[in-house]
Amino acid sequence: MDWFATNLISAFLLPPLNLILLGATGILLLKRRPGLGKGLLAATLALLYLLSTPLAADTLLQELETPPERYDLNNAQAIVVLGGGTYYDAPEYGNHTVGRYTLERIRYAAQLHRITGKPMLATGGAPVGSGSSEATQMRTVLEDEFQIPVKWIEDAAGNTHENAYNSFAILKKDGINRIALVTHAWHMPRAKREFERAGFEVMPAATAYTTRYKTDIFAFIPTAGALQRSNLFFHEVIGMMWYRIMPARRSV
Repeated sequence: MDWFATNLISAFLLPPLNLILLGATGILLLKRRPGLGKGLLAATLALLYLLSTPLAADTLLQELETPPERYDLNNAQAIVVLGGGTYYDAPEYGNHTVGRYTLERIRYAAQLHRITGKPMLATGGAPVGSGSSEATQMRTVLEDEFQIPVKWIEDAAGNTHENAYNSFAILKKDGINRIALVTHAWHMPRAKREFERAGFEVMPAATAYTTRYKTDIFAFIPTAGALQRSNLFFHEVIGMMWYRIMPARRSV
């Protein structure tokens, strides 16, 4: 399934569109099935409130995250960092460049390179046809701004599954199968599984954990940012379910 179809289907399954559809169904049923219609509307409002609160959203994401594992990353043969989106037509940079999530990942990958000296592979395609792959953007920022060399780029992947198998095809030519994998903590369970299925021995090197300084009244006040974090949680859960039923691709 291509990038467009996958993301279109995902939009219908994720908040806020799934909540809008649930509420719309409730409105349509008010005349014929008033009890059911009112129930769906009440459920819509309750879920919208719950998923928009920082406390609920952060708790959901933390369910995906595992505590940092104590690996000696010096034993890795290479560092693999996954793209996490593009900042399109950035006016201050005059071109496409790395998005927020990608920047968070490459910042940590740069630190790992400084500590271990291991060579780095950046992986991420250009799924919307921008002509500028995430991998190329990552290499540009890592080399020009962080002064960190990028030895390999994988610039064709449109999803985590392709990140894994395409990266394995590149690195196995140099006899590399033991990697430090850099991505967000909430994305690591899905990414680790796919990279292991591709043939890698994975040392998780997660970054950007979901943390909370304190719980106060603001943790119960809905925000757009919290709803976005709830969206990330359900996106990962749906992705993990899909990859579990999708047959593993044979590495080439």
